[in-house]
Amino acid sequence: MHPIIYDVSVSLDGYISGPAGDISNFAHDGPVVDDYTARMAQYSTALMGRATYEFGYRFGMTPGQNPYPHMKTCVYSSTLNLPKDKSVDVNPACLETDIQSLKRAADGPIYLCGGGAFAGWMLSHGLIDRVILKRAPCILGSGVKLFGTAHCPRLNRIHTTPYENGYLLEEFET
Repeated sequence: MHPIIYDVSVSLDGYISGPAGDISNFAHDGPVVDDYTARMAQYSTALMGRATYEFGYRFGMTPGQNPYPHMKTCVYSSTLNLPKDKSVDVNPACLETDIQSLKRAADGPIYLCGGGAFAGWMLSHGLIDRVILKRAPCILGSGVKLFGTAHCPRLNRIHTTPYENGYLLEEFET
């Protein structure tokens, strides 16, 4: 079975985006992004909720397009309408049994790319195996929380990498 890894940028105060989905305070280039890009090449499957999928529209992605062409991408939403020729799988309900089946069938590690409420649901159901935080040296004050409103259990930090630009990469096992 392959692990589900929540690999995400987060502010010092625990937000994965600021108000109105603002991500301008997070790095868009440099060593922390280079390392993230290298990890992305290792993932075989991407999981996300509707809001995270539609967030890609802001950057030119079209409805039905796979934001990660080298991965199988699964979007969990009961309200997302996409064209018939879509290149992503849309699942109207997220069930623990479906996620476990996906873990067994995947060709490699699974990238949980968000969002906060979806990640919180996954965490509360014991479905996240690892958390990789790209902790940004900024305070956003509000926006989308790392795990939504879910209570975060104690995690075991297994690796830390500091970057010269003030970023800290932290890897945890759940």
